[in-house]
Amino acid sequence: MRTICLYFQIHQPFRLKRYRFFDIGNDDYYYDDYSNDSILQRVTQRSYLKANKILGHLIKEYKENFKVTFSISGTAINQFELYAPQVLESLKQLSKTGNVEFLSEPDAHSLASLIHRDEFEKQVAAHRLKIQKYFNQTPTIFKNTELIYSDDLANQIVDMGFEGTITEGAKQILGWKSPNYLYCSAVNPRLKLLLRNFKLSDDLSFRFSNRAWNEFPLTTEKFAYWLNHVDSREENINIFVDYETFGGRQPEESGIFEFLKHLPGTVLKSTNYTFSTPSEVIKNLQPVAAVSVPNPISWADEERDITAWLGNDLQKEAFHKLYQLKEQIDQCQDRRILTDWKYLQTSDHFHYMSTKFFSDRPTYAYVNPFESPYDAFINYMNVLSDFALRVKQKTAVNNTTDDQTQNLMKLLDEKDQIIAQYEVQLSKLQKPAETKTAKNAKPKTTQTKKTKATTTTKKTSEKKNELIKVM
Repeated sequence: MRTICLYFQIHQPFRLKRYRFFDIGNDDYYYDDYSNDSILQRVTQRSYLKANKILGHLIKEYKENFKVTFSISGTAINQFELYAPQVLESLKQLSKTGNVEFLSEPDAHSLASLIHRDEFEKQVAAHRLKIQKYFNQTPTIFKNTELIYSDDLANQIVDMGFEGTITEGAKQILGWKSPNYLYCSAVNPRLKLLLRNFKLSDDLSFRFSNRAWNEFPLTTEKFAYWLNHVDSREENINIFVDYETFGGRQPEESGIFEFLKHLPGTVLKSTNYTFSTPSEVIKNLQPVAAVSVPNPISWADEERDITAWLGNDLQKEAFHKLYQLKEQIDQCQDRRILTDWKYLQTSDHFHYMSTKFFSDRPTYAYVNPFESPYDAFINYMNVLSDFALRVKQKTAVNNTTDDQTQNLMKLLDEKDQIIAQYEVQLSKLQKPAETKTAKNAKPKTTQTKKTKATTTTKKTSEKKNELIKVM
């Protein structure tokens, strides 16, 4: 079987507003609602809804012969809830066809996998619940933020219950080998690796409308011709693109939607390829070899590493300052702070600080609202400074409350001990009185002892009330 997996990534960050030094301590709302709303509305109309409609028609026409896969970040799902519920609804309808698979990823589209195992697993679990809630699927395939992967993550991904993960078919890990096979992890062979074919993916995503490209224009017939000239032993081609390729990065007038409309028909008619979901590939194919990834890779830039997010001192400083708050965050139950914690982890904030912005301005300017990496850094650090103050205040209140609770519990224990002592003393006083009364049978003396016992009981009761008032 020779098959194609079409993957579409949907991600939208919660963009930060311009936050100045003098806002620290005075403004605890960090987001640019206007930009978030307007950008999402624009992309929704130009890209998401049109592409979803085309996919719906293609699935209806080709039925089980055409299948696609989505990876949708938790922050994108949250923005759809706020600003574009119609996108969520159209994705639900695609899910109901049974021809669409949804992957799992860190909910905040964060870089937590590079620094904090516990936070990483929490976000993956939260995202999995969202996919179950909206699309009635339990993902078995994992896709880390920006396709980041290394050997260090293999066991963890398996432990979280995933059968496979998709990552970049980077040259530094493959060497002479082709990405067009199913592989497994060298650390844990139970984890299957699906590797992105970056040549075919980037032809579609970045070069489609480039008139200076020697293959321009790209037609479905030319694409099918390329597929037919792939070595016949190569079994699986993974094409992974940003969903905004359709109508966003590549505008409608470039013919990108027409390409999408005719791609399945041309491939099914002119080649021996089928369309599959990644879980089907793992089920139907056997890994041909193990792949070792000693250092983290991603799908970004020529280097295919993590330097797009953590390649300079600005990015590293912001990244480590953020995760220094993790211990305090674990003590906090405030919903707003936990939401801000999640949104501040989104990888885009660190991407905006990249100095590659200068060498690759067209690519980075497409998504970067800041004039320079330094502007992005200063803005983020101002926000982070205010956020750290809020976290400190909240955890200080929580710690004070905990101390008060412990003091009260100590008083309660002391109270119980005092009451127990008085009850023992009272019992001792009552027992001789009863014995003496029984022997002498003198009512007058009995009355006197009863009065003393009553006085002792009254004192005990007063002590109880005093302790309760202290509590």
